[in-house]
Amino acid sequence: MFFQKDIETMSRKEMDAYQLERLRWTVDYCYRNVPFYTKRLDEAGVTPEKIKSVEDIKHIPITTKEDLRDNYPFGLFAQPLNKIERIHASSGTTGKPTVVGYTKADIDHWADCVARIVTAAGATSDDVVQISFGYGMFTGALGLHYGLEKIGAAVIPNSSGNTEKTLMYMRDFGTTALVATPSYALYMCETAKEQPFPMSDYNLKLGLFGSEGCTPEMRSEIEKGWGLFATDNYGMSELMGPGVSGECRERDGLHFNEDYFIPEIINSESCERLSEGETGELLVTTLCKEGIPLLRYRTRDITRLNYEPCRCGRTGVRMDKVKGRSDDMLKIRGVNVFPSQIESVIVGNEQIGGNYQLVVRREGFYDALEVKVELVDSSLLESYGAIEKLNKQLQHDLYTILGIRCKVSILEPKTLERFVGKAQRIVDLRD
Repeated sequence: MFFQKDIETMSRKEMDAYQLERLRWTVDYCYRNVPFYTKRLDEAGVTPEKIKSVEDIKHIPITTKEDLRDNYPFGLFAQPLNKIERIHASSGTTGKPTVVGYTKADIDHWADCVARIVTAAGATSDDVVQISFGYGMFTGALGLHYGLEKIGAAVIPNSSGNTEKTLMYMRDFGTTALVATPSYALYMCETAKEQPFPMSDYNLKLGLFGSEGCTPEMRSEIEKGWGLFATDNYGMSELMGPGVSGECRERDGLHFNEDYFIPEIINSESCERLSEGETGELLVTTLCKEGIPLLRYRTRDITRLNYEPCRCGRTGVRMDKVKGRSDDMLKIRGVNVFPSQIESVIVGNEQIGGNYQLVVRREGFYDALEVKVELVDSSLLESYGAIEKLNKQLQHDLYTILGIRCKVSILEPKTLERFVGKAQRIVDLRD
């Protein structure tokens, strides 16, 4: 079992000392090797000698995704390309992609981080793991691949798409663990139940899900459909990829790999650090990245940190499941709305499928939100009274959660687009 007890059960005092040493190294490394950081740190008057404790990280300027895009493609690399072993990039759907590079040491550290997290989730060398993330510039597939190989699991690099063939491999190869986005795992289950094969032909026991948020309600649907134990893992290409944090079998928060990363929580608007236990936006500093080290990277993810030891025996900090993203948050008539809030209502209703779409429009002087959902059973459309009742129930439940009225459109099954990668739920039609 890949359990690094000396690191994963460190006392807070030991971890603080460990992080302080690595933080000072990282600040010095960034200053000497990345002109962007040389200028930023000079302007802030920050040197390694001025970092006396981990708390002094607050004096370091914040790094944003825009900084990576402004220095596209290799401006934030700390090593020349002849020292870089691999290059990944984000999709770039909202602008230039963010490009990241890994040295050999970075690749090794990445595999260690993922190996820890999948082990905490319950994966072992006996597992046959099917990866249904897309292989390519996206970090998810290869990140999980290397970490799972490190623990000795048999890895099927299936990638995403061609769902029927994916399901065939799962049946024929005896797949015991699935790596996918939660929305694709749900879609795969939906497709499996339409095929002429009983669900007993599948041997899934563990889900290692990531790349997008997963509410408890959606997780419950996936577990019920597949009969597996589902866990979340967290990461992003800018920091490393998957492996930054992940759930153990207790599922009481996602364990952070604190010897590789320092997490902080800030107020999204003021960027001021929040007190321990408060919910806000996550900042992460890498502690040993050679290819592209990042100081106080602004993730835009909304969460909370818990420093109490976990029942599993691991003592490091845990983050709550991500509530939403500060840049995905919808502001509707002065109210902050997160897609995860809406998902919790939709997925909790047995008559409604797990797929949905949020459409925002400007109507006169006001913003209007439409929630599009799909029926599980199309025969319900034959009863106007039943549809009317369901629509009113959904509107009531959404109002209770959100505090604003929204339109609900109930559609036939499989009307909305399916996604094999990260689901795109929001259509913003405002100017």
